[in-house]
Amino acid sequence: MKISAIKPYIARVGVRNQLVVKVETDSGIYGWGESGLSYREKAVAAAIDHYAQFLLGKDPMRCGALWQEMYRSQYFEGGRVLTAAIAALDIAFHDIKGKALGVPVYQLLGGKQRDLVPAFATTSAEPGEAMVEQTVMLKDAGWNCVRFIAAGQENDAHFEPRESIAVTAEWVARARREVGHAMTLGVEYHHRLSVAEAASFCQKMPQGTIDFIEEAIRDETPSAYEALRKMTDIPFAIGEEFSSKWQFLPYIERDILQFSRIDICNVGGFTEAMKVAGWCEAHYIDLMPHNPLGPICTAASVHLGAAVPNFAWLECRQSPAEQHWGFDNTTLFPGQVQMDGAFYVVPDAPGLGVDVDEAELAKMPFEYSEPPHLRRTDGSFTNW
Repeated sequence: MKISAIKPYIARVGVRNQLVVKVETDSGIYGWGESGLSYREKAVAAAIDHYAQFLLGKDPMRCGALWQEMYRSQYFEGGRVLTAAIAALDIAFHDIKGKALGVPVYQLLGGKQRDLVPAFATTSAEPGEAMVEQTVMLKDAGWNCVRFIAAGQENDAHFEPRESIAVTAEWVARARREVGHAMTLGVEYHHRLSVAEAASFCQKMPQGTIDFIEEAIRDETPSAYEALRKMTDIPFAIGEEFSSKWQFLPYIERDILQFSRIDICNVGGFTEAMKVAGWCEAHYIDLMPHNPLGPICTAASVHLGAAVPNFAWLECRQSPAEQHWGFDNTTLFPGQVQMDGAFYVVPDAPGLGVDVDEAELAKMPFEYSEPPHLRRTDGSFTNW
């Protein structure tokens, strides 16, 4: 079996673009993959085109060798654009391999360790009464892990960290009092804080209020997270921006993170994700994968979650609190992974188990879009 065509598509699905890639073979078997580098999809599509120049005619069953060839056969190796391209292709290769062998992808990864993959929900309301109400609603619906967005994250022009900290701390504490301690609660700060600001927020949390803080500061400097660790005992959920095992290295080896927010569509696909998962297992770190994209990313993440022993929750953007994104278009993506309450049901179809209607895909053209370019009160730019 040889690769006969590689076709990247960028389409506006719901509220954002998705970059999916179809890898075709001369045997008629094809596979789908997805890139996780949102807002810079054309850069990834161009990288995929570069890789296609030497991948055509290769055997897609040799997933590991193709990963190494894509990563190593250039001088400027790595980086988020290239690994997001490699991820999309690697996922598609695994989809092909599963279909060719007649088994779901998790069988290629060592077999199924669980029948259901636990998911966590995110409140769509910012800190306030509605956020607390959504938390109670999710608890009543059977969700045992809920993540809050910090105050000010829905503003597309302005973000002032100290203002956000004050409001978020108050309402998160109220939510904990309302639902008790049986639920796992966390706060996502989308790397918008400095070390001092993140420490201040954590110190405003009464003991036991939250079970994790996600992406409190930017990840470029591991020692900054080590400094923050000395100021708080709240577990860290980090890693959704990491593009390789090498970027995970200091965070795992120096025991900085407690939940790995690995993104299979950014980190290099199944080939790289399984290596990171095993490394995390050796350090008693559970996976809590980033999953903000479409049904291909979800399916890949579910297969990963089914196959590894050290797993906490998979991010879900389809909970009762978030029904407005439109990522999971059922006409466009037939056969996508189903949910049973707060769990994804591990599929048994060969490959990933999700397909794409290319005719429908053609009706959803790419649209340029930008994340918010946020400013503080003094007019300076700050992190989105």
